[in-house]
Amino acid sequence: MGSSLGTAATGSGYWPLDYAFGTQAKVQGTSIGQPVDTRSQFIGRLSVMNDSVLPSIVSTHWLAARLDQVEVRVLDASWYLPSTGRDGRAEFLAGHIPGARYFDLDEVSDDRTSLPHMLPTATRFAVQVGALGVENDSTVVVYDGSGANLSAARAWWMFRAFGHERVAVLDGGSKKWMAEGRPTETGIPRVEPAVFTAKLHPGIVRTMDDVADALRSGSAQIVDMRSRGRFEGTDAEPRAGLPSGHMPGAMNLPYGTLVAPDGTLLPPDELRQRIAGAGIRFDRPIIGSCGSGVSACALLLALDTLGVEGATLYDGSWTEWVTKGGAIQTR
Repeated sequence: MGSSLGTAATGSGYWPLDYAFGTQAKVQGTSIGQPVDTRSQFIGRLSVMNDSVLPSIVSTHWLAARLDQVEVRVLDASWYLPSTGRDGRAEFLAGHIPGARYFDLDEVSDDRTSLPHMLPTATRFAVQVGALGVENDSTVVVYDGSGANLSAARAWWMFRAFGHERVAVLDGGSKKWMAEGRPTETGIPRVEPAVFTAKLHPGIVRTMDDVADALRSGSAQIVDMRSRGRFEGTDAEPRAGLPSGHMPGAMNLPYGTLVAPDGTLLPPDELRQRIAGAGIRFDRPIIGSCGSGVSACALLLALDTLGVEGATLYDGSWTEWVTKGGAIQTR
């Protein structure tokens, strides 16, 4: 699933033209092929701002300036691993970005399977997000409180999967928003339900058979976004009864390594190097995986900001793989 954004070519990758501001821009003083090394250097060259195109990532500054716009819908998609003891909904009620609605990943999932967080039908997704007041012409901004795009990227990917392109992740999430002293509110916001139409894009979701075939043939790279310990089999899985380890032939890139200490996505050059450093090639198909299809979307988000197209998600991920008898390798 690739970005619809314009990009500026650099010596080591692509900067979305509206990176971090959500606005289309021209790059001044930068010739094609000249690297842009840091986000601050690039932002200093931005001009000609236009909201007609929405990037995959927007800054807290960008959102703060648009909170009152009628078409903007802010969704708190905070979800946490069972072992953390954190409750996304409870934290939302205690404090959230003004006007935000709670996007419950457990509810906005397929209720016909015991596997966690499987993509729902288009009808179920449409009903759930319509109840949050989201329409097809809404500008959707999603965030979470993890400081690492644990679940916001999943919500972003789901909207993209069902054909909604005007969706972005808040860079740094609520952690950065609150650290900057920006306003919050408590309780349940009043929401006027809306009508949303969803249509699943074909080919962006991979099955267990697809992944098994890719591992066997080498036709795609399987990138596991779980922690190194879970991948190697030295740490326990957070879900009771599931063994740790990995699919033979998979690569590991923990999702938390894609962000800076403040929770913002790494600058493009550094992000590209981090991904390539895990042995991942940008010119070959990529299938993201994790524990239950949530944190793997952080990779899809990162790739989208780099202009890398065609990355897909193994929705069942490790939970389905081991539950259905897939091969396990440790270390």
